[in-house]
Amino acid sequence: MRFQRSLEVWKLGKINYLEALKLQEKLVCDRKAHKIPDTLLSLQHPPTYTLGKRRTDHNLLIPVPELEKIGAELHYTQRGGDITYHGPHQAILYPIISLREIGLGARKYVEKLELTMIDMASQYGVKACAGKKCETGVWVGDRKIGAIGVRISSGITSHGLAFNIDPDLDYFKHIVPCGIADKEVTSLRRETGNIGFKAFENSGPVVIMLGEVI
Repeated sequence: MRFQRSLEVWKLGKINYLEALKLQEKLVCDRKAHKIPDTLLSLQHPPTYTLGKRRTDHNLLIPVPELEKIGAELHYTQRGGDITYHGPHQAILYPIISLREIGLGARKYVEKLELTMIDMASQYGVKACAGKKCETGVWVGDRKIGAIGVRISSGITSHGLAFNIDPDLDYFKHIVPCGIADKEVTSLRRETGNIGFKAFENSGPVVIMLGEVI
């Protein structure tokens, strides 16, 4: 029997990465204290590179002083995963949820994030799948369309997923995306040639799908 549960969605638009990080940290504390229900942040970032807790700086291929020239920032985080890029025209979701209350382990949770992006791609006739061993995220053939990096603290999640709707893919040339060399990055627009994605810049359909699978 499945019990009804509450998922509060915050649509934040474009927000600075550090501001979003501080908000996540506060919400995680509030969720641990049972002050808020499960919460989902839906947003976009200005061009930003982030590194996970493994600190794989060697996968940043551009000198840090030159980041300002391309209009990008670099931030270090405590999430899992390797280096990745966040920017405009990505669907970025940060779930702040209690895995214990919904009976999910970490691996199953990540699989559900993958399934959300796979389902989103399928809505546009794009066949995506989870990566092979040591290839996190969601792929279209050998091209990565969605990244995942999560943090779980006392059973409460933060960080999440980034699904490429129509980002500037040139930004990915300055990193080894997710630490996986010799692989391309793609987007929903590139795979379909469709130019009608403006309605999805607020991550709406991905929010709905994630709400259904978790």
